[in-house]
Amino acid sequence: MIGMLSGRVESVEADTALIDVGGVGYEVRMSSTDLGRLHAGQETRVYTYMNISQDAVTLHGFLDRDAKKTFLQLIKVSGIGPKVAQSLLSTLTPIQLAHAIADNDATALAKAPGLGKKGAQKIILELKGSIDLSQIEGASAAAQSTAKPPVDTGMEQVIEGLISLGWRQQDAQQAVTEAINDNDITTPLAADDVPRVLRFALALMDRGR
Repeated sequence: MIGMLSGRVESVEADTALIDVGGVGYEVRMSSTDLGRLHAGQETRVYTYMNISQDAVTLHGFLDRDAKKTFLQLIKVSGIGPKVAQSLLSTLTPIQLAHAIADNDATALAKAPGLGKKGAQKIILELKGSIDLSQIEGASAAAQSTAKPPVDTGMEQVIEGLISLGWRQQDAQQAVTEAINDNDITTPLAADDVPRVLRFALALMDRGR
């Protein structure tokens, strides 16, 4: 079983990240919350869970142990699979999930796509009393104070520049990522790389019109 990956983010897609570990690319399915904290070229550590089914082997990833622990508790609930558990973590943080379960708040849980009210009630029934709120909150506070992801201000400048020229944010982000990957530019971007990446990204976007 693969329990953790440490490597370079090769690319970030809608629901997966490709992590290069020593030249081997691992496709990892992650929540939208975690994917939003990653960008191509970033060094990262991902805690993983390998799900083996009849027709697929899927690697699920989490940027902190707390999220993985919550995921493992969720998939123990009858009828809740990895896909729904990941959907929950895209909708609510582990702390919010724990509070919703403790407060019998099925409405909050049911906001996750693919779950529904009955599934939310089942989660509350089976997990209430098994989640230690104080432990989760303490772990999350420690993680936030010691492991804040670095902000690539150079990349943000390029994206903002493209948006100011009338491009959509999603298209701008994709073009910037492609420009960086295609030209082997190191991230976080240095100040003198910002104009280069902007030119490369504009060329890609103009070509795709």
